[in-house]
Amino acid sequence: MPKQSFIKRLLILRYKYVSQKNFVFFLSILIGLLSGLVSVTIKNITFSIEWVLEKVAVLTQNSIYFILPILGLWLVYLFVKHVSKKPIEHAIPSILYSLSKKNGLLKRSKIFTPLITAPLTVGFGGSVGLLGPAIASASAVSSNIGQLFHVDRKTKNLLIGCAAAGAIASIFKSPIAAIIFAIEVFSLDLTFASLLPLLIASVSSVLTSYFFLGDEVLFNFTISDKFTIKDTLFYIVLGIGTGVASIYFSKIYFAINTFFERFKTSGQKLIIGGLAIGIMLYFIPPLYGEGFGFINDLFSGNHLKALGKTPFDAYTENIWVVIALLFGVTIFKAVAMTTTFAAGGAGGIIIPTMVMGSALGNVVAKIINNIGLGFNVSEANFTLIGMAGLIAGVLHAPLTAIFLIAEITGGYELFVPLMITVSMSFIITKNVVEHTIYTKELAEKGALLTHDKDKSVLTLMKLDSVIEKNFSILNPEMSLGEMLHKGVAKSSRNLFPVIDKQNNLVGIILLDDIRTIMFDQSLYESTSVETFMHNPPDYINYEEDSMQKVMRKFQDSGAWNLPVIKNGCYYGFVSKSKLLTAYRRELINYTS
Repeated sequence: MPKQSFIKRLLILRYKYVSQKNFVFFLSILIGLLSGLVSVTIKNITFSIEWVLEKVAVLTQNSIYFILPILGLWLVYLFVKHVSKKPIEHAIPSILYSLSKKNGLLKRSKIFTPLITAPLTVGFGGSVGLLGPAIASASAVSSNIGQLFHVDRKTKNLLIGCAAAGAIASIFKSPIAAIIFAIEVFSLDLTFASLLPLLIASVSSVLTSYFFLGDEVLFNFTISDKFTIKDTLFYIVLGIGTGVASIYFSKIYFAINTFFERFKTSGQKLIIGGLAIGIMLYFIPPLYGEGFGFINDLFSGNHLKALGKTPFDAYTENIWVVIALLFGVTIFKAVAMTTTFAAGGAGGIIIPTMVMGSALGNVVAKIINNIGLGFNVSEANFTLIGMAGLIAGVLHAPLTAIFLIAEITGGYELFVPLMITVSMSFIITKNVVEHTIYTKELAEKGALLTHDKDKSVLTLMKLDSVIEKNFSILNPEMSLGEMLHKGVAKSSRNLFPVIDKQNNLVGIILLDDIRTIMFDQSLYESTSVETFMHNPPDYINYEEDSMQKVMRKFQDSGAWNLPVIKNGCYYGFVSKSKLLTAYRRELINYTS
């Protein structure tokens, strides 16, 4: 039986016997399982590469760290140039753009590309994470399943959220945090219709992870020191520190990317970026790869093992040298991560954020314990909560940060300090950095979905769908008589664009402008279009204006019709009535 015929019969049976709600539940289970498989696959490929290369690094006394990042980036470059033939896109922003502007459509190639480029980048020392690529691959799987079964845009977007939740749940074994991440970052509505599929996908993905990896967890952490009220001030200090660090993280990300844009070729970026990463890895080995081992060593209190073999080993008996080296991890993790991206690598920012936060939390605790004022706080707890502070600040996802760390610890005994630090970090960062690394560029392009329904509906609308072109076009040299016979008499509109020979809009004429003289035949030959035309109250720029800006122009100008200019030339008109009709239709679809 041909594949097309089989799918067609399957769809007919689905429409006959399976309700939409139950079908979405079934798809969420399937996507959860596949997301778990994707996460397990990408982890195992990367860990295999790391295991081999770390053995080689030990034999060469870390000197190979100079070569590995360049080699990994070069392999990614060859794959992109000769196999995928498409530039690497940042995982989460590309998904968010797909949700807002491409009806949730992701190409099939995006299923496999992250499974190759991310392990090559991370395995060879790129200082990025695997979670973003895992989410990207799982989301592409989800999108293509949605296309296969002809689900609508809203369901497709929900299933992509299920894929993201599934990937996070599988990697961290934290289904609740995974659901909250999908709601906070992907701006999904928190309703029963969306919550249940997200929950089902998360649970099925966690079960997949348990099936392949058993009880293995990323973080070996057990709460041994409970929160006490006297530590409140210190957690506020940690919140302020993580807030400042989050701002630094975002600023350095955009600054380094801007710096690398100066280089014209991918080869130049690769060499300069690879050498920079190699030097950083030589002096600060914890920057290698994702950094889960570094976090676990800090949890166990073994800061020397966390730091690894460095040129400063002779001085690590001095706790302030250790603090300085750990602070170096805090500072340079963001630099190494962004350099990896800018040089052509593939990866995510969530896990580097956690590494940076763990280092900062440990630094703050060590300073408090060693300044000689008799204070003593739990370094493990501060390490853990520092991670939450950075996640909240960098991703603008405070609830995800709280529940992720709470699930990692297996309880809610640290819930109060988590809320203190996370809220401080989020408030400070949000007041300085309006948009995250994920959303800044999308917001500037008017392509960002948010929990603001009005803005989201306008983001989902397409300008082409409201442009009208059935207007009689006039030229400035036309006489009044010609205009009446060739324009007014043949048009059902009361608006007429005036276009010159280069197709530039030079003015408009309303029927009201000529109503009092249109029957005065003595003026038919003596007056021209140029006499009556005037400038429109505003213009819509096809290439630059988002739908939010279009709506604002109508509000500010009070106009009923505004001309659209594309590539400097007249393209058509948008009417307020058609715009509002399209807005209401989209609002109904979005909220139903």
